[in-house]
Formats: sequence, structure tokens, C-alpha cells
Amino acid sequence: MKFRTKTTLEIKKGYLDIAPLINILFLLLIFFMLTSSFILQPGIRVNLPKAVTGEVLSRNLFIISVDEKGDVYINERRTERDILLSRIALATKDCQPILINADKKADFGKIIEIWDMCRREGVKQINVATAQE
Repeated sequence: MKFRTKTTLEIKKGYLDIAPLINILFLLLIFFMLTSSFILQPGIRVNLPKAVTGEVLSRNLFIISVDEKGDVYINERRTERDILLSRIALATKDCQPILINADKKADFGKIIEIWDMCRREGVKQINVATAQE
């Protein structure tokens, strides 16, 4: 019985071991996940009604929000009727257009009440926010 004493090692050209590459990729992924900060902006959840004819307003607006419960917010702070009237009066002096940001399930009477407050104070431009289809 004759044994081979000579062994050959085959080396392929262009072979790249991807295990270190995958390790580096996972380390980078973990690094970016740990160092990035996610900033959640607090706000009022309002489901806007959809409209086809809506326009985009880009000017500085005074925003009044009404949620589905009928609560009124100015700059994401819940307000009462007297404070709302005084803030509308200030917006009128600055000739600032008003945007009513009302939930589609909000009481329509509450929206009309706010609209009337604005008209009584002499606001020239009152807008209602909608979502485009």
C-alpha cells in the first residue's frame, strides 16, 4: 500500500471572505442605533377631512385646533373660551390669518362657534385645514 506524501493546496484568485465585512456592518448598525436620538414632537392628534380643492398655505398662520372631543387648543395647549377670544383679538391686530385645524369627527357646532368668534373680532381670512386626497 502506497501513501501519498505530497498534498497540494488550491488557492482561488479573487476570493473574498465576507465574514469580517458582515461584522463591521453590524457594528456600524449598532453604533448608529445607539447614538441616534429620535425626537418625537408632541402634538394633538387630529384626523383632517379630505378635500380635492384644498390649497397649500405657507404664510405665518395662527392655528386653532379642535380635537374629536371638542377641546380647543392654541399652540398645542388646551385653552378656554376667554383666552381664545383674547388670542384671536391679538391675531387680528397683527393681521394674521387664522387656520382652524379641526378633526373630522369634531362637533361642527364647535367649529362654527370658533368661526363666529373670529368674524366678530374682524379677522379677514379664516381657513379650515384639510388633507389632500
